[in-house]
Amino acid sequence: MSTRLFVSGALINGAEFEVDGDPARYLGKALRSRVGDTISVFNGDGPEWPATITRITKNSVSLALGESFEADTESPLKIHLVQSISRGERMDFVVQKATELGVKRITPVLTEYNVVKFDAARAEKRREHWQRIAISASEQCGRTRLPLIDSPIPLNNWFGTKPEKLDTELILRPNAVTPLASTPKPETKICVLIGPEGGFSDSEYGDAEFSGFKSVSLGPRVLRTESAAIATLTVLQCLWGDLR
Repeated sequence: MSTRLFVSGALINGAEFEVDGDPARYLGKALRSRVGDTISVFNGDGPEWPATITRITKNSVSLALGESFEADTESPLKIHLVQSISRGERMDFVVQKATELGVKRITPVLTEYNVVKFDAARAEKRREHWQRIAISASEQCGRTRLPLIDSPIPLNNWFGTKPEKLDTELILRPNAVTPLASTPKPETKICVLIGPEGGFSDSEYGDAEFSGFKSVSLGPRVLRTESAAIATLTVLQCLWGDLR
């Protein structure tokens, strides 16, 4: 696979544009690209463009776009991951792997047993950080549409402001009677709620049930929160997505 680069803004067939900052340094210094080299660029709207490097300076790189094409790397299964926030690199890992596994939306939530706390300013900085991770993961895995990363929100607040009614709403719960793999196929969208290392509280499980979530199990072992996210997304994509 050729080098892929996310760029913000509109892209037009045949246009020439300039990138600077980190993307320019990545192309010029890290990859040691040269004039005439071809890369692929995308802006998150769906298509992808071949782009030829026409000029390289210390701080910028100029690119000439070719004809756009559809990469067909997006999963037909629309998954919304509601993930309890874990410390540092664990949450980064979840965002990265969830992006690679095709999720459409990630909502980081704060729960009763979370050890992570945010004020509004720090919460927005973390969202921007996770969005950069999702961009990098999309560049690597071939996606052309970025997952939506929401700002962190308390779980109880999220229950009261859910943006849409989903076909299937699941919450992982140890020793739940229903295995995840036996869930009926969703028509279009599925939402999965994954808790912190200490699990959800009884009141949170009750709120989830009241909100329409069904408890499911991943099996006899208790997984770490990041392992549970990856295992769940893999099972869903194997059952109904593009890993079948």
